[in-house]
Amino acid sequence: MDFSRVWKSIAAGLCGSAAHTGLMALKSWARILPGFEPYSDLQVLLTSLIGSSVHPVIPWALSYFNGSVVLGFLFGQSYSRLPGRTPLIKGIVFGVGIWVVMGVTFFPVIGKGLFAMGAGLGLKPTFFSLLMVLTYSITLSAAYSVFGSTKRASAL
Repeated sequence: MDFSRVWKSIAAGLCGSAAHTGLMALKSWARILPGFEPYSDLQVLLTSLIGSSVHPVIPWALSYFNGSVVLGFLFGQSYSRLPGRTPLIKGIVFGVGIWVVMGVTFFPVIGKGLFAMGAGLGLKPTFFSLLMVLTYSITLSAAYSVFGSTKRASAL
């Protein structure tokens, strides 16, 4: 295993997670979809599973671990096999895949239904969650390309 590539994947995942955090901070500041708070819903789920309160940092830490380590690693391992010739297209393809998985697993688990359609806010959470994931995945892909090599970085 190429540990250099693994570290680049994790660093790129951290960049994607930071971009996602920035979008979520903007969402909170601008009061965009205040009734759609997936991290709060995850905190409620974790509290019910554990049986005691869970600090609000825990869902964010889980998100950073998932985005930086798990998804960053998976992206690095699949980069050369993802459709598309540019980091933008590869990021979009990876992001749409994550969005589909999240829509059929994560949202139902936190009680929001498929693609967050059960949030009671129409299609807005569905499309915002796509924006959330694409912000992450396009940043991840661009960073991975830059960290990967000078040749790939020029394709941006």
